Amino acid sequence: MANDHFLTLSCPDKPGIVHAVTGVFAAAKVNIIDLQQFSDPVTEKFFMRVHFGPTATESTEDLRASFDKLAAEYTWTYDVRPVAQKPRVLIMVSKIGHCLNDLLFRAKTGQLPIEIPLIVSNHPDFAPLAASYGIEFQHLPVTKDTKAAQEGKILELIKQHNIELVVLARYMQVLSPTLCEAMSGKIINIHHSFLPSFKGAKPYHQAYDRGVKIIGASAHFVTADLDEGPIIEQRVARVDHSMSPKALVDEGSNVESQVLAAAVKWYAERRVFLNGTRTVVF
Repeated sequence: MANDHFLTLSCPDKPGIVHAVTGVFAAAKVNIIDLQQFSDPVTEKFFMRVHFGPTATESTEDLRASFDKLAAEYTWTYDVRPVAQKPRVLIMVSKIGHCLNDLLFRAKTGQLPIEIPLIVSNHPDFAPLAASYGIEFQHLPVTKDTKAAQEGKILELIKQHNIELVVLARYMQVLSPTLCEAMSGKIINIHHSFLPSFKGAKPYHQAYDRGVKIIGASAHFVTADLDEGPIIEQRVARVDHSMSPKALVDEGSNVESQVLAAAVKWYAERRVFLNGTRTVVF
């Protein structure tokens, strides 16, 4: 994939967008490897993801000049980046580590196209795990009185490490509106429930009390409204009356790891678009 790139764009829907985009590539004699598009009839917005290449050099300045002209005409918001460019990801965790461990393993083995320069936790438990992967670990305790200062430090670390995406891998603290706004559309959380059901603490115990036949997990973007952000991915597992709350937790942990990894992978591959309170995922 040398010199391959992703083009992602969104704009108000109108005729001619696909023709305009593909015309740029045809004129430049650049191959389109994969193209996905969606026109939302409700929001009247258009979304597109194009995998193109190889370009003659790593630079795409000649294409950008054409895209800038079209962006003005069609009111595009667009981005072009190399396929090989991995987003830098900050993982935040508390005391439950299955999602963290899964993400670290997948990144190390090349299953996730991300870089993880930093792990932040409000507990020290996973410092040895971070060290085993050669990743910086920051223990930042938090209380009600120190929350603003702690999140201020997190924002400093985000800037210092050039972080593009924050992943809450069972980070059991509610983020402030300030942090949510600063990283809007760039924080993914794993919620250990099939949203919108069983919010809050101990959702698997709530599910047990209700005698459910499926449990699930939801990966979503974080907003100031708790567990109300746009959903990226959801998966379920079948359970039955014979399973204890612990058995549900164990089964749920597997689903959580899979769902979070999928959401992070799709983000890294430029497949996820915000569409109001929903997402478009190619």
